[in-house]
Amino acid sequence: MTVPQPLVSVIVPAYNQERYIGRCLRSLLQQTMPQDQYEIVVIDDASTDRTPYALELFHDQIVRLRNPVNLGLPASLNRGIQAARGRYVVRVDSDDYVNANFVNILHFFLDQNPKHDAVACDYLMVDDDEQVLKRADCTEDPIACGIMFRRDQLLAVGLYDESFLRHEEREFRLRFERHFRIGRLELPLYRYRRHDHNMTNDVGAMDLHRDRLAAKHGLDAARRAFETSTPMPLLPQPAHALHGLARTAR
Repeated sequence: MTVPQPLVSVIVPAYNQERYIGRCLRSLLQQTMPQDQYEIVVIDDASTDRTPYALELFHDQIVRLRNPVNLGLPASLNRGIQAARGRYVVRVDSDDYVNANFVNILHFFLDQNPKHDAVACDYLMVDDDEQVLKRADCTEDPIACGIMFRRDQLLAVGLYDESFLRHEEREFRLRFERHFRIGRLELPLYRYRRHDHNMTNDVGAMDLHRDRLAAKHGLDAARRAFETSTPMPLLPQPAHALHGLARTAR
């Protein structure tokens, strides 16, 4: 039996996320895009909690990869991208979740707009109880997730630098945006969860890798990477994109 080629690969890195991974995967399995048109690739970075058990519950609905030892987030992302079979790739972190239209709409834009290299969507920041804290503009408050890329372009720029255990997305985007551009989709399709265990809470590690970013790319480039007001091209919003958005807002 021939396995159909997916259009989109959703990459989900996971490390000790037994509390949140189920919510993340359920949101991805309930997409409006037909399930045979996208795949969910989960990379378990040698979790020591019950994350492997949680993933086993979805064993026939996802592609599971497990690192033999803890390799870190960027190495896990690279492994997932290399294993992806879809033409398009989007990252969703294992403690986050998405709107039911997330995969379908991002794919629709890239498929219909070949001059756009990648597209990011706005997002809702939520707390542990999934109460909305704010709606965020992905150009003013960029995050690493909710950006759909063309896989061949990810490979062309060399994927993530595995030595950047923090700010891996900023270092990657500096290289990516030298050759390609990321458009903005003004729809809050991503749910970014803030909680006590976010990696970004480690201020010391974040500062260390910010300095490493400046050392690698120069002070001016590093300053641009941390600007939150750099405009991105705003893509036209399709009338049908709002269909069902209110119904699936959470």
